[in-house]
Amino acid sequence: MDLSCFKAYDLRGRVPDQLNPQLAERIGRAYVEVTGAKRVIVGYDIRLSSHEITDALSSGLMAAGADVFDIGLCGTELVYFATSHYKMDGGIMVTASHNPRDHNGMKMVGPDSRPISSDNGLNDIRDRVPEPFGNAPEQGRYEPLEVTTAYIDHLLGYIDSGSLKPMTIVVNAGNGGAGLVIDELEQHLPFDFVKVHHQADGNFPNGVPNPILEENRAATAEAVIEHGAAMGIAWDGDYDRCFFFDENGRFIEGYYIVGLLADQFLRKTGGGKVIHDPRLTWNTIDLVKAAGGEAIESKTGHAFIKQRMRDEDAVYGGEMSAHHYFRDFAYCDSGMIPWLLVAERLCQSGQTLSSLIDARIEAYPASGEINRTIADPPKVITAIEAKYSVGAKNVSHVDGVSIEFDDWRFNLRMSNTEPVVRLNVESRGDIPLMKEKTAELLAEMQRLNEEG
Repeated sequence: MDLSCFKAYDLRGRVPDQLNPQLAERIGRAYVEVTGAKRVIVGYDIRLSSHEITDALSSGLMAAGADVFDIGLCGTELVYFATSHYKMDGGIMVTASHNPRDHNGMKMVGPDSRPISSDNGLNDIRDRVPEPFGNAPEQGRYEPLEVTTAYIDHLLGYIDSGSLKPMTIVVNAGNGGAGLVIDELEQHLPFDFVKVHHQADGNFPNGVPNPILEENRAATAEAVIEHGAAMGIAWDGDYDRCFFFDENGRFIEGYYIVGLLADQFLRKTGGGKVIHDPRLTWNTIDLVKAAGGEAIESKTGHAFIKQRMRDEDAVYGGEMSAHHYFRDFAYCDSGMIPWLLVAERLCQSGQTLSSLIDARIEAYPASGEINRTIADPPKVITAIEAKYSVGAKNVSHVDGVSIEFDDWRFNLRMSNTEPVVRLNVESRGDIPLMKEKTAELLAEMQRLNEEG
């Protein structure tokens, strides 16, 4: 039995050779036997294979004795919300997010929407799948569950609706599921939405929804300029990530959105803790401190961020990869709460998005994440650390290696899944220095790689 679809944090694989209804049914059984869950939320994305895989998964869950509450076609965050809001024992979202059209997968959570990953149960579920199953004392039941009304009410609770003003916003669902939520929110907001690639379509007629790819950004950027919009927003397929474009159609690096959201959220809460990843940090630390909060660094990855948020009771957490986490959202990530907060900020401040972001880019210019394929990533990272730690102000190993000097810093880390190293460089108000150090590090990495 091919179990290669099990990854570190979720399940992903091609349909039907790596993931199919037969395997999904066994995964459902294994999930119940390993977790002991009795009441499970199940939802699915717009992929063509999702409904069939969800039906099989639900059959397995019920065969193992669990009651299935089916919330239907949705985004990942609705599974998170429903599992927590209705105090279920767990939840499973059938999705492959931004992966190719012929792929599918699952994201699993336990009580309170705590993530189930390889270090807390996912490997146990994987190992249980091929084993023989017994008969449950009693078959579980199936019940459709309507969660949209409660979810929309929850989203609107993050903003002061009275402070909102009419403005034009471009929204690009990428033919994923985000459009369904925008249509619901539209009834409660004074915004004029320009809808791009809006209809949910698992054929992905405009390509797989993944705005991190530069070739997928033009449609949003062009619509912003054409319609004179205040900003543009684009989502991946299961809309747990959102990406921003300013009023000039410029794509904004996720790093600067983390700082903006931290500042906006701390203004509301009057302080609190904010979790951030180690790749780019200075802008976030600066804004959090100025807003009376405490910035705390965590290893990159949703399981690490969510756990650290729980440990610290943090109000907000952000990764530059466009994942944003909220304490009142069961410490989970949402692709809808961030844009609502940014829209509120634009209305309240009267500023343009570019003016809010430009000041931060000027203060802390950054390279953005640069990936390089390396034959021996640990060797290269060790050599870079040995060279650059001499005379450094601080060296950290929270995730990869972060080396800090008075006026610039960088983080170098390797991928968990491929022979790639990821570099991020930033400086204090010095764009030429940031570019110089970025080029210098890339050249050194290439030299070390060629030396073997």
